[in-house]
Amino acid sequence: MKIITKSRGYAIGLMSKKTGVNIETIRYYEKIGILPKPDRTSGGNRQYDHSQLKRLFFIRRSRDLGFNIKEIRTLFEMVDRKDFTCEEMHNVALKHLETLRDKITGLKKLEADLMVMVADCNNGDVPDCPIVDTLFNTNN
Repeated sequence: MKIITKSRGYAIGLMSKKTGVNIETIRYYEKIGILPKPDRTSGGNRQYDHSQLKRLFFIRRSRDLGFNIKEIRTLFEMVDRKDFTCEEMHNVALKHLETLRDKITGLKKLEADLMVMVADCNNGDVPDCPIVDTLFNTNN
C-alpha cells in the first residue's frame, strides 16, 4: 500500500456515489481482490484512481447482468491479460446467457406451480388451506 500525502483521485464515498455501489460492497470487492486496493492518504483514507473507478463500473454492470464473482474474475483475467480475443469474451458471455436461460425456465416453472397453488385456494377464513397442504406435501 502506497501512502500519498496530497489528496487526489476519488474517495470511497465519491466512488460509491458515481457508481451506485455501496461503500461496504466496494470494501468487499477490495477484500476478495477483484478491485485493487487503493492508495491511502496520510490520514488513512482510500484514494482511488480513474482505472479503479472504471473497474468498479465494469463490476457493477457485470453484476447488473447477473454475472457472479467467479465469472467477473474470469472476465478480468482476460481483460488484464490485454491479449484476449473477442471470441473468448463471446464464449464467456454465451455460457452466462445459457445459465440465465436455465434460470428463467426454472422461474417459469415456479410461477406455474405457485399459480396452481393460488388458484386452488378459495381465500377463505378457515385454517384449512390448500397452499399450506401443498407446501407440507412430501410427494413433490
